[in-house]
Amino acid sequence: MNTVEVSQLRVEYDEVTAVHDLSLTLEQGKIYGFVGPNGAGKTSTIKALAGVIEPTQGTILLNGFDLDLHREKALRHIGYMPDFSPVYENLKVWEYLDVFAAAYDIKASERPHHVEKWLNKSDLVSKRDALIKGLSRGMRQRLVLAKTLESDPNILLLDEPASGLDPIARKHMRDLIKEASQNGATVLISSHILSELSEFIDSAIILEKGKLVVCGTIDDIRQKIGGEQKLIVKFANATAGKEFMGKLLLSQNVPPNQVTCDKANYIINFGNDKNTAAQFLNKILSSGVAIEECSIKNDTIEDIFHKIGAKEVA
Repeated sequence: MNTVEVSQLRVEYDEVTAVHDLSLTLEQGKIYGFVGPNGAGKTSTIKALAGVIEPTQGTILLNGFDLDLHREKALRHIGYMPDFSPVYENLKVWEYLDVFAAAYDIKASERPHHVEKWLNKSDLVSKRDALIKGLSRGMRQRLVLAKTLESDPNILLLDEPASGLDPIARKHMRDLIKEASQNGATVLISSHILSELSEFIDSAIILEKGKLVVCGTIDDIRQKIGGEQKLIVKFANATAGKEFMGKLLLSQNVPPNQVTCDKANYIINFGNDKNTAAQFLNKILSSGVAIEECSIKNDTIEDIFHKIGAKEVA
């Protein structure tokens, strides 16, 4: 089931076109990483989906409802977390969650339990009675994420939610997002921490200058752009390794420009040929030649990102 459908979306600011005729389809229960350089149009797209800005043209369907024609129904089950989200500085942490619980029509009798639940989930129990203005950037991010999730939205739009979080808090955030996805939420998340996105997203959407460059699973994108697969081997004995690899590479007609060698260490680039890389790995492991390390390394999301020409992530 598709919960988000975007067709020919265009967002213009005076003389600048931030989003050029973007079309996307997002499936229920999937996590999509939104990737692109500064000015790629990620934030403008997310704001348009959240109803914060009105696009110049295009159609947005959320849960089957046209955002332009049935705004209230389309946005009813949306969770939106902007970067540098505004907060009520003079409220206590628990009061902030309680205010939004009331806005989400959670019964007064249920709100205390509801607030405690999200204080625990966001690891803010110790800050329960602290004023928001005294929280660190990372704690504010955790609080806003808890507020965004407490309505149990089935579409989550998250703009740089990991900004300001330490590694432990980022893992905690990922766990909350994965839990929401497992419960059926569609998640669109932008982040400049590309390695973290690759750990838990189902698909990547890469924008550049407001245009869609490529969209799909990491494996799909590797295939589309000719992503590389490298076999990395470290032999226990450099002489024995050199002799064996010389024969193997010659017998398999591997061009010298695909091989990098440094003493006992070999890196062989097979492009996107998974089968040949796997066959090589099996031959090495069954050869009887002592090895210290042996692995196949795929292009990371950072590698993919730079291959399509983007130099600055944000």
